[in-house]
Amino acid sequence: MVAAPKWRFEYNLNTLVILAGFAGSLIAWGATWERLSSSQIAQAASLDRLDKRVTAVEVTLRQLDNHELRLSAVEKQAAEAATSMRAVESTLNTLSADTRVMREILQRIEAGQRDGAQLRR
Repeated sequence: MVAAPKWRFEYNLNTLVILAGFAGSLIAWGATWERLSSSQIAQAASLDRLDKRVTAVEVTLRQLDNHELRLSAVEKQAAEAATSMRAVESTLNTLSADTRVMREILQRIEAGQRDGAQLRR
């Protein structure tokens, strides 16, 4: 009969290499996971900072829109005032001409009255 072989405890090089590779893979995976986690925290902080900046920019933009509306209203009022001033100027010119004509008429009437008074005497 054939004798059963005795079991011997030996280190197999392939098994050791595979176990070392598996352990190295686990360590590398853990390091990668930690880097990703820290990067996510940094990105979240960056996003919060950007959100605050965008909110501040929106507030400033609303203020600029408000100022723009006010300026356009002031410009419109200035244009209307200029138009009104031109109308007043033309009216004053017309009144000036009418006053000049009225003065000439009154001078003629007074001259006529003086001439008529001198003839009556």
